[in-house]
Amino acid sequence: MLPGRSSTAFEGYDEVVALLDAAVRATSPQAITAQLKHDLEDVLGSRRLRLPEAFRVPHPERYARRLLHRDPAGRYTAVVMTWGPGQGTALHDHGGLWCVEGVVEGTMTVTQYDVVGSGDGTFGVSPAGPTYLCGVGSAGHLIPPLDVHVLANALPDQVSVTLNVYGGNLDRCRIFVPRADGTYEEQFRALSYDEEWPLKTPRAG
Repeated sequence: MLPGRSSTAFEGYDEVVALLDAAVRATSPQAITAQLKHDLEDVLGSRRLRLPEAFRVPHPERYARRLLHRDPAGRYTAVVMTWGPGQGTALHDHGGLWCVEGVVEGTMTVTQYDVVGSGDGTFGVSPAGPTYLCGVGSAGHLIPPLDVHVLANALPDQVSVTLNVYGGNLDRCRIFVPRADGTYEEQFRALSYDEEWPLKTPRAG
């Protein structure tokens, strides 16, 4: 068990944290995210990360964000996100932080977008590529400014779970809201955690 932990870690926890600690020693976001993408595809694809059942409990109104691990040096945070059927994100960025996202359970859709400011406070938005269907063991990385995207649970009747690693504490991001004229406006959204590991009172779905 890692120093400072007050309860027994679950299978795969120590391995994941060790891989994260090793990857963030690289000198650039490109190198860090490439290594983390490779490592998460390996760990998640072989199902060596065995999250406790409490991580699978969805929030009844939106996806759940549960902090799995915060690097003491502030280099990254690892967050487990739980997606009930039909749940997804708004069109958003990651507040200037790099990110690697991997599928632990279920199936997710991911669509990236190009966002161009018009100079009058509105934005033009267009897909930057196809929508990807991502199963267990899939992982992708995003580096600003090419980090605007939408994530959603692709399963109509099952929970999906992802592990998201950010290059810091993601407590604020931009979302892009459509307007009647076809353009988008930006809004800033504060983010918090539903719980932190060790989980105490997971929300019932």
